[in-house]
Amino acid sequence: MTSAKVWPCARLSGVIDLKFLRENPDVVRASQVNRGEDPSLVDQLLAADEQRRAAIVKADQLRSEQKAFGKKIGQASPEERPALLEGSNELKEKVKAAGEEAAAAEAKVTELQYQLSNVVEGAPAGGEDDFIVLEEVGEKPQFDFEPKDHLELGETLGLIDVKRGAKVGGARFYYLTGDGAFLQLGMLMLAAQKAREAGFKLMIPPVLVRPDVMQGTGFLGQHSDEIYYLPADDLYLVGTSEVALAGYHKEEIIDLSKGPLQYAGWSSCFRREAGSHGKDTRGILRVHQFDKLEMFVYCKPEDAEEMHQKLLNMEKDMLEAMELSYRTIDIAGGDLGSSAARKFDNEAWVPTQDTYRELTSTSNCTTFQARRLSTRYRDENGKTQYAATLNGTLATTRWLVAILENHQQADGSVVVPEALRPFVGKDVLYPVNS
Repeated sequence: MTSAKVWPCARLSGVIDLKFLRENPDVVRASQVNRGEDPSLVDQLLAADEQRRAAIVKADQLRSEQKAFGKKIGQASPEERPALLEGSNELKEKVKAAGEEAAAAEAKVTELQYQLSNVVEGAPAGGEDDFIVLEEVGEKPQFDFEPKDHLELGETLGLIDVKRGAKVGGARFYYLTGDGAFLQLGMLMLAAQKAREAGFKLMIPPVLVRPDVMQGTGFLGQHSDEIYYLPADDLYLVGTSEVALAGYHKEEIIDLSKGPLQYAGWSSCFRREAGSHGKDTRGILRVHQFDKLEMFVYCKPEDAEEMHQKLLNMEKDMLEAMELSYRTIDIAGGDLGSSAARKFDNEAWVPTQDTYRELTSTSNCTTFQARRLSTRYRDENGKTQYAATLNGTLATTRWLVAILENHQQADGSVVVPEALRPFVGKDVLYPVNS
């Protein structure tokens, strides 16, 4: 597999709301600064938008002249007609040139729009280390023995096999074996049940998507090298089922009159982990393939903040069901993905690393993705508006890292969280001989 190609921006429709940009340029400039990105793009886009509108007016005027000239030719005498036809041909060329100018101006606007990330809403300024800790939940485990890391536990308990994973797939691949497979399946099944109880429809979506869907969700920007691309088929492997769920209602007018549409996608996910050489190479914390249950919501923009809190609360409830100590952080603008206006992460305590590591994220993407994918709804007046979209992880493979390390015992066994015991069929996992 090769890395992702760049998808031509000009083939797609609008992204940033140009009306909002014209009326609030300082807000968008401040958002760019918050993200550590180029604020001059705002002025470039405003200038391009002015040129586009002027080109459209010019083209429309020439077409009107052409239409009027056609009527004049129809009413002309045979003697007058040759000269008028010559003038008509000149006008035809001007109309053609004006149309080409307008099309080029439109393409320039679209190109610049796709360089602008979503407008930040409330996120702290700064980069990866400038998050704000909102709360810490639970007590960190205290051991009277030297704790083992998740890989050593996984191997001695017969749960994880990275050696054979590397033999078959290469670095950062692995097998979940025996009770390790049941741990993951149980965790995902519990997440699916919780999602259904909260009103989400369970989905098993495609893991291969078209370029316009991948681009529409905002994943073909700065981090496109993280994505696996299949050039023979012109398809991408998803790194999250958010992509397929965002494309589910592409170019549709959806019904939000009875409330948000809520989906939970269960899928395998694939990431190249480009640029992470030497980082988290041990075990299953940072791998090329993993399974995940991802929540995805379409709602009216005014409901997005409330839905964001709902997703965050569901993630916290799931972490507490895993009996993990964690903290919730507000991600800084410079560490947001291009589509997110606000993002919260939940990080679980990993004893052998003596630090918190991310297990879940939930993002409010406002109307950014829906504009790219043309997903709309009708408001109370029957007028179409762009929907807001949100996403959040409810369970994924890397959770096993925290579960194994936090629930280990002195004899090398691991206590299964009570909520997972019906799925695993065991209360405690003991070391195996082979």
